[in-house]
Amino acid sequence: MSATKGKTALALTRVWHHTNAQDRVLGNLASRIAWVLMGKHKPTYDPAVDAGDYVVVSNASNVHLTGKKGTDKVYYSHTGYMGGLKAVPITRMRERRPEEIIRRAVSGMLPKNTFRDRRLERLKIFAGPAPEVYVNNSLTTWRDQVGSNISQPGLAGGEASQASA
Repeated sequence: MSATKGKTALALTRVWHHTNAQDRVLGNLASRIAWVLMGKHKPTYDPAVDAGDYVVVSNASNVHLTGKKGTDKVYYSHTGYMGGLKAVPITRMRERRPEEIIRRAVSGMLPKNTFRDRRLERLKIFAGPAPEVYVNNSLTTWRDQVGSNISQPGLAGGEASQASA
């Protein structure tokens, strides 16, 4: 019996997904976005092939943070020079670049390899509502099911997916 998978163009086509970040918990949302960007929701998933889909996120400025993270979380970066540690609190990040909060959370949940930058290019994040071009281009819209135990994140595990017309 052969252990190879057929590599057809249909199996590797990319689909556009749309999600709303309004009142969604940041970690849960970021893990589901990373799942779709990697392509783990597809039956043809292969870690050596970048076959993930596009994800459009709207209302990124209204993402929910649990505990004290809404006031205490700090993002650090270094310039490379002596004493060049930069610290940006999340309150300032939320005012200036709210889409960067979701992008950094998703980046931390993706594998640290050469595919990470390509996968992050397929992530489109908007602070407010997404432009109609992106929403109309999306084939599926997904959100959490209320009151259910979802053990496997992504579209195949317990997400409600609808075809947008």
